Amino acid sequence: MNLINVENAAKSYGPKPLLDAVSLGLDDDDRVGVVGRNGGGKSTLVSVLARETEPDDGRVTHARGLRLGYLTQRDEFPEGATVRSVVLGDRPEHEWAGDTRARDVLGGLLTGLDLDAPLAGMSGGERRRTALARLLVPESDLLVLDEPTNHLDIEAIDWLARHLRGRRTALLVVTHDRWFLDEVTERTWEVVDGRVERYEGGYSAYVLAKAERSRIAAATEAKRQNLLRKELAWLRRGPQARTSKPKFRVDAAQALIADEPPPRDAVELTRFATARLGKTVYDLEDVTARVGEGDTARDIFERMTWRLGPGDRVGLVGVNGSGKSTLLRLLDGSVAPVSGKVIRGKTVQLAHLSQDLEELDPSRRVLESVEEIRRRITVGKRDWTASQLLERLGFQGDRQWTPIGELSGGERRRLQILRLLMGEPNVLLLDEPTNDLDIETLTEVEDLLDGWPGTLVVVSHDRYFLERITDHVVALLGDGRVTMLPGGVDQYLERRAAGAAPTPAAAASAAAKAARPAEPAPPKPRGGQDWKARKELDRLERRLEKLAAQEAELHERLAAHATDYAKLQELDGRLKEIQAEAAQVEEEWLMLAEDVG
Repeated sequence: MNLINVENAAKSYGPKPLLDAVSLGLDDDDRVGVVGRNGGGKSTLVSVLARETEPDDGRVTHARGLRLGYLTQRDEFPEGATVRSVVLGDRPEHEWAGDTRARDVLGGLLTGLDLDAPLAGMSGGERRRTALARLLVPESDLLVLDEPTNHLDIEAIDWLARHLRGRRTALLVVTHDRWFLDEVTERTWEVVDGRVERYEGGYSAYVLAKAERSRIAAATEAKRQNLLRKELAWLRRGPQARTSKPKFRVDAAQALIADEPPPRDAVELTRFATARLGKTVYDLEDVTARVGEGDTARDIFERMTWRLGPGDRVGLVGVNGSGKSTLLRLLDGSVAPVSGKVIRGKTVQLAHLSQDLEELDPSRRVLESVEEIRRRITVGKRDWTASQLLERLGFQGDRQWTPIGELSGGERRRLQILRLLMGEPNVLLLDEPTNDLDIETLTEVEDLLDGWPGTLVVVSHDRYFLERITDHVVALLGDGRVTMLPGGVDQYLERRAAGAAPTPAAAASAAAKAARPAEPAPPKPRGGQDWKARKELDRLERRLEKLAAQEAELHERLAAHATDYAKLQELDGRLKEIQAEAAQVEEEWLMLAEDVG
């Protein structure tokens, strides 16, 4: 059944039309992702479709009785509203507690929140969760979501994707989160130059189809073609799920990427990074760090030891409040440990991208603010001027002379990233770098970082960006330590689910006020098999310790042979073997530990 029809719709704000004679339809089984540059008309399109904005020309018709849920980018609530009044209205507790969907939504989004707490003063993440819960509890024929993952952590995004996949409703979603698009959508609309280009499949299929169209038409400039090919190569080398979703023949696209190398040469980058940094970057030894003051003070790290080496590209994950930003501040020196040592290499030149945009002078012009850092830098094997890099990140022509005070949040974020790179640091700390960036800008940033030789630590809720830019993932799991995760974000979510997944009953109770603690599992009987299993666990732990020592030794040897390319290749091959074996041993340990209990 056709839910929405759009006929020759046009909408302009100023001289340039955002929508120009757009005609399309949305069926009851459609699941569509909307992509395009910031300011290109994505939000305008969904607002027109939802009939929240009237088109200048053309018309929009809805099916009779259409139940439409619309999530905007701004979470607005009545004055004095509480979580309960917004999400549940005046429904009695016995009614919503018996509703399977209500329990699922409250358990997935609002666990830990007091239903009677006022929304005024809550964080952006708490308000976003509340707005989503308000939308998802009722039955709907169509959900229109504009940037639903804003302010959500990785676990909430994962829950939302699973919920939407299991929900039988039409879906239209605008987001820059490429992993989320692949998980929940089956078609893609790209808003570009007032038109809406349509593609079958989620984000991965969209990239393949766009590259194929470009190849057939032979009309895409060399820079964009190179970016698409690199993105395609990444998709092909990633998890199988990325290439299993496209619904069209992809053989013709293979010619584009048959000889495309990996996005970055890890050995070459490590060699350059070691030459710039030496053997020591950061060593944290028995560090205890405290947050808060007085009665509210707590130790967020306790006797934590962690080493960050030359050329390491690390993704850092953890729930909100687990200490991710504190760890970055320990590295940049703005937080001092209560005990232990933070050893910083003598050659470290650090740049820290925080979530704060206040460092930008609103009276300065864009190009001036970049050139005051440096006029030209080398990325990979190419020299770039400040103006050329600004163009790559979307600042075309006169836009480079715009006062910073007139820029959008996304434009300020792009400028902030570029200013950091112009300083030519050899260690980068990036705290939520993808905030407010569209997909095209994200691919440009990824391309710049691919050729950047140095040590990189990234905190991000954008799984695609995290996996694309980093080589391994570490997690803060609430035990005061940094934990290596060979299985990446998937392993992090598995560990979190195993240790903190609420039961439906607990979820409903938690939403009401506080979760009931889960009943402890009965102790397993101990016998001969249990003793053998524990003996095997000890053996695996000793093996993991030996592999960790071998990995540390190999890192030191890589640093010592920084100028010997042949030796670097040999050592890098051995390092990958060690890391693969460690991942296998850890998996065996986890499976056995689960059985032993």
